[in-house]
Amino acid sequence: MSRVRTLGKRLGLGSRESFSWAMYDWANSAFATTVVAAVFPIYYESVVGAGLPGNLASVYFGYTTAIGLTLVAFLSPVLGAIADRYGAKKKMLGGFAALGVVSTSGLFFTGEGDVLFASGLFVVANVGFIGANVFYDSLLGHVADENPDKLSAAGYALGYVGGGILLVVNLAWILSPETFGFSDTQTASRAALLSVSVWWAVFSVPLLRNVSEPERRRERIETDAGPIRAGFGELRKTASEIREYRDLLIFLVAFLLYADGIGTIIRMASIYGSEIGIDQTGIIGALVLVQFLGIPFAFLFGSLPGWSLGSIEMSVKRGLYIGLAVYTGISIGGFFMTETWHFWVLAIAVATVQGGTQALSRSLYSTLVPSDRSSEFFSFFSISSKFAGIAGPALFAFVGQLTGSTRYSIVALLVFFVGGALLLSQVDVDRGRDVARNTTPSGSVDIDGAAPAGGTDD
Repeated sequence: MSRVRTLGKRLGLGSRESFSWAMYDWANSAFATTVVAAVFPIYYESVVGAGLPGNLASVYFGYTTAIGLTLVAFLSPVLGAIADRYGAKKKMLGGFAALGVVSTSGLFFTGEGDVLFASGLFVVANVGFIGANVFYDSLLGHVADENPDKLSAAGYALGYVGGGILLVVNLAWILSPETFGFSDTQTASRAALLSVSVWWAVFSVPLLRNVSEPERRRERIETDAGPIRAGFGELRKTASEIREYRDLLIFLVAFLLYADGIGTIIRMASIYGSEIGIDQTGIIGALVLVQFLGIPFAFLFGSLPGWSLGSIEMSVKRGLYIGLAVYTGISIGGFFMTETWHFWVLAIAVATVQGGTQALSRSLYSTLVPSDRSSEFFSFFSISSKFAGIAGPALFAFVGQLTGSTRYSIVALLVFFVGGALLLSQVDVDRGRDVARNTTPSGSVDIDGAAPAGGTDD
């Protein structure tokens, strides 16, 4: 028992409260895997939109995804301001989680022809999912015993495992519906969507019961503007100040480009595979593989900086170039994909770089921001990425509608990866890090301590 406690402490899960907090990642990751990535996109294309001509189901799903992300992007600054100013984090988390749970359960009642109904429920479920995450993230500093980085990583790991376990169960139902008492695959898919809402609700209970509400900061509430003005005011303030950090700004734009492409592949892969004839079992099986294979590759990819390949020393930028090169190959390969094994090969390629590319991007960004203002800049980073995530699904849908084939939509994503890589090449990491280190608390740059142009991390 003592060994379990010691291991829990090393992982940042040394208290009941911290473990309960991390379990919410286990709870809501089922939505990200089963609803967003795996089962629902296929169900939407093959059942809900079965009566639509051509590739309109994929097109509508792309627009639906873009609309949901747009709503979330505009809500995020307001929700962030509420999280910072009001002592109701748990209530707000519970409310948005309930919104997500109820709307997700409603997907069980959708069938052929219910395009508008299913799309509306999916949009609302996304708002509930991401809205709850705003308040969930805001509890981290309050809950963490000593090291918030460890607890955050533990939550991320639990989310991978929890979401993966339910996805395996859902795959078993869909593979052999009669074995589990379902009449057919369609019914099993609807049950899988319902199981997400149950899983999400049940495993949210530990956080709601065991995590205490942080104290309300009354002085801020009395003097600050309302949450809408405060949220967008902070966003405008940071946007104007970030221009002082040239390399940080260029990297941020580069990241927003290629992260949009990555997010679009995650969200649209299943419905694209279904449209071109890949069976549901093959698609979900490949996504299960990504879920578990991605864990070791995230650690492996994240350790690339510092490695030496002959005379070439790996850096963060070179690691990101590798990831973007792989994603470029995935976009090109997706155009020619016709067989299930093609989908599996591309899924394995995604698993090798998905977590690592995101981890390297976050760590590089953290070294380019002034340490005394990291929360402010990361808040801007998070909100900006939500706005940027709209363009990929919208482009996917628009190109598919324009050409009549989503094969061209996949190729169109090259603009995000190639454009992101070209902008990344303009980032002088060493100079950017020196500017961040020599920035005074007021935000001005100490010119005498600034680094000369021409860094070495390329």
